Amino acid sequence: MPTRWSAALFGGWMTTIAVVLVLEPGLQAPLRLLAGVSAIAAVVTGMRGSQPDDTRPWWLIAGAVGLSAAGGAASEAPSFITNWLTWLEPAGTVLLLVAYGVLALALGGFVHRRTESVRDRAGLLDALTVTAGVALLIWTFVVGPRLDDAAVDTWPDLAMPFADLLCLGLLIRLATMPGRLVVPGHWLGAGVFAMLVADVFRHAAVGHVAFYAAAGLAALVPSMAELTRPGEKPPAETSRGRLALLAVAALVAPTVLLAKMYRDSQVAGVTVVAGLSMLMLLLVLARMAGIMTSHGQVIARERGLREASAALVSAADTEAVGLAVRTAVAQLIPGDVPHGVVLAVTIVQVEPQSQEAAAQSAVDRATGTAARLVSTRDVDWAVAVRLTQFNKTLRCPMVLKDRPTGDPLLGVLHVGAPTWALLELQRSVEVLAGQVALALERIALSQEVARRNSETYFRTLIQNTADVITIIDEHDRIRYASPSAVGVFGGDPTGALLPEVIHPGERSRLAEVLAEVRGGEQLQQQLDFRARGNRRTEVLLELHCRDLRAEPTVSGLVVTMRDVTEQRQLERELTHQAFHDAMTGLANRVLFNDRLKHALARGARDGSVVGVLFIDLDDFKIVNDTLGHAVGDQLLIAVAHRIAGALRADDTAARLGGDEFAALVENVNDPGAVEETANRIFAALAAPVETDAKPLYAMASIGITTTPEANDADELLRQADLALYVAKGAGKNQWRRYQAHLHAEMVERLELRSALDHAVNEGHFLLHYQPIVDLPSGSAVGFEALVRWHHPKRGIITPDQFIEVAEESGLIVPMGRWVLEEALRTVAEWRRILSPGQAPYMSVNVSVRQFRETGFVDQVRNALNNTGVPASSLMLEITETLLVKDDEQIWADLGTLRDMGIRIAIDDFGTGYSSLGYLRQRPIDVVKIDKMFIDDMVTSQQPLALVSGIVSLAQSQQLVVVAEGIESPVHRDLLVRMGCPFGQGFLFSSPMGPTEVLAWMRNSQSVAV
Repeated sequence: MPTRWSAALFGGWMTTIAVVLVLEPGLQAPLRLLAGVSAIAAVVTGMRGSQPDDTRPWWLIAGAVGLSAAGGAASEAPSFITNWLTWLEPAGTVLLLVAYGVLALALGGFVHRRTESVRDRAGLLDALTVTAGVALLIWTFVVGPRLDDAAVDTWPDLAMPFADLLCLGLLIRLATMPGRLVVPGHWLGAGVFAMLVADVFRHAAVGHVAFYAAAGLAALVPSMAELTRPGEKPPAETSRGRLALLAVAALVAPTVLLAKMYRDSQVAGVTVVAGLSMLMLLLVLARMAGIMTSHGQVIARERGLREASAALVSAADTEAVGLAVRTAVAQLIPGDVPHGVVLAVTIVQVEPQSQEAAAQSAVDRATGTAARLVSTRDVDWAVAVRLTQFNKTLRCPMVLKDRPTGDPLLGVLHVGAPTWALLELQRSVEVLAGQVALALERIALSQEVARRNSETYFRTLIQNTADVITIIDEHDRIRYASPSAVGVFGGDPTGALLPEVIHPGERSRLAEVLAEVRGGEQLQQQLDFRARGNRRTEVLLELHCRDLRAEPTVSGLVVTMRDVTEQRQLERELTHQAFHDAMTGLANRVLFNDRLKHALARGARDGSVVGVLFIDLDDFKIVNDTLGHAVGDQLLIAVAHRIAGALRADDTAARLGGDEFAALVENVNDPGAVEETANRIFAALAAPVETDAKPLYAMASIGITTTPEANDADELLRQADLALYVAKGAGKNQWRRYQAHLHAEMVERLELRSALDHAVNEGHFLLHYQPIVDLPSGSAVGFEALVRWHHPKRGIITPDQFIEVAEESGLIVPMGRWVLEEALRTVAEWRRILSPGQAPYMSVNVSVRQFRETGFVDQVRNALNNTGVPASSLMLEITETLLVKDDEQIWADLGTLRDMGIRIAIDDFGTGYSSLGYLRQRPIDVVKIDKMFIDDMVTSQQPLALVSGIVSLAQSQQLVVVAEGIESPVHRDLLVRMGCPFGQGFLFSSPMGPTEVLAWMRNSQSVAV
């Protein structure tokens, strides 16, 4: 888009050409051509940058500039060229005249585009008037003298001024159009005017170069596109600028006449005629200016009345009406004339009128809405005080003669101002007063309709509301009762005493409430009273009472009663649900905590002991997993009832969630009573619980704490939780009381769990391997992988110190995955180093949680494939407790692993609840006898017989037996005599690292196959 810099550069360039043209007249021809080409380039640049809606007028401007430059260069060509080309100078003159025509077409195009959306006949006449005046001047002082001069080349000298006049007339028409003339229009006007002056004074070259510059500057201004857009403002018939322009144009003829008479010494009488003609013209123009001013005032008053009418239509009260009236009068009065407005409305008047005011009101009713100019001191005193600075006041009554009800005089509008202003305002104020009267009547009717609708509305509400609304007299007798009373009481209680409909047990309290209300007290809350309801049933009523004895329409106590029987029942049910367990009916955690706080406060006052028991069912998850949640819910409900039955009436039983229960024991004198409560709970749970599946035994662990240990509710709950944790760790189905050292142990356990999590992520584990030997020969056949934790502070930690924590936290799963992969990598390394006949198998312990992880079989298969170890070189050890679980998925996975060639071993056999009978039903290859039985078989016959029986039965089931914990030759010899083939223990070797295993195997006997 063109910028100011481009316009400034172009203007400077054209100024330079004009200066050179004045200083060197002999260079007129090339300089005019150079100026024309520059102007054409500027016009084209401006069109490309501003993108006008219609480019044709601008192309015509460029064409006019080109024709003018070419014609001027041809006319002013040097004599040696014109002598040779005699037709060149006439052709240049023709081009100049054609350029004027093209310029007129361009200006006409601008006028056409600007007048597409309006019809401005007045503007056209104004332009013709001004053009005629200019034409008269040119004819008188330019064309006429040139006709008398025989030496002038008549045809060109006469044609060019008239061509300039044509273009000037089109520019004046463009300037008088609706809307503001933009800057490019001013530049074009200046250029055409410069050509006209130059042609008059016969300096065409300078004038034409000025026109070229003006055309280029007009095109480079960004607003040049506005000249080809239709005007959107309505045409202005009159304005002070137009009137001044017409006055100047009209004075041209008398002025020319006077000038010619003085120049030609004409008769003095003609001078008087010319002077009087000019004076009359000026007087007519002054009168036209007055008419124009009056016309503007009339339009302004009409606009003010329309705006006032709109404001009055939307007014909702008399204050809004008064504001609209004051605003309208301020618009009706011309200029800054001081004024005052007082709107006296009779429909809101409450004070009696004086005799003078009453007389004036009678006159107002008789005269109607006609405005009267009265003395300010003759109006009502309240109005005169506000208009005392004015001698006269325009009094305009607001009368509605056809008003259906009430006084036809709605009020009086008073306007104070100078007398001349009041006379001009009289008709407008009468119209305004009529509008105000209609607005006041509309407001009054709206208020009346609203009042009647409100009465009907409230009457309908009272007739149909479910609340019983009654009015009670001084003797407590029901003077009025709403129709809803029949539905509540079974009949109309009107005429009966209010206490008679209330329950006898509530009448004394009702009498107190009524006395308080009559005494001026306000009820702070709504009260509930029992009453005899419909069908002689008892209902609960919510009562609210207000003293309206001072209200003439009521004159009594208003007692509102609402039947809230079902609502209160629902509230009680919701409250019970909020504080009780939905399934067992025991208190929930919220109610238990609240009662614990109250018990502690009471214990602090009377010195009694408060005890808290946390009760958790042992192995409840197994019940849900094996027998289903429905059976689990039956067990929970039975346990809840037995716990509650084992407590005293003062105690509280609660279900905290899942299989967790709690008991609050209070009002006891020593902590031993709390322990007795735990024993009673165990006794209550001893009997089997009958369920839809089968009888179940509910075993539980209990944690106990009492107030001697702590006096804070949160601290007691924390201590009971710690004691429960210890009870579970001690073997379950027993109780433990909180002791101070438990907290330290728990903190240590939590720290161990956190460190274990870090160790799993960072890989702070290592594997040791203990040989499994052939007992008769003493040679190694395999190794059991045993994980060790390399703790940064505590050194090497054995599994018995962290495996339980890993099982609880679930960290056993990633740890077991690492153990399996690391053990197989070690076996693969051994197989590369040892000869094929010496390669031992690897036994890896697997947690039950690993089996429950999805994809465990694929995990084992991938580990074997990645390390290249055959499946026959891997044995997986599982715990004995897995035998009693009816998890078909686990046994299916074990069967798949066994089919792959992996051997399955039962670790620590004999310590759990299983028997050899299970082994026939499970995919088991190896039985490992626990060290506990091996240690005792030397000193006791019973363990010896048990071990011998296990070996014999296992062999009958074609199972391989491995004895664990062999620490002396006596143990080994006994096992060999029993026929136990394999064993492991410190007698042969302690767990070793992978490199130590290789050294140990090289120093030992040949490895058995």
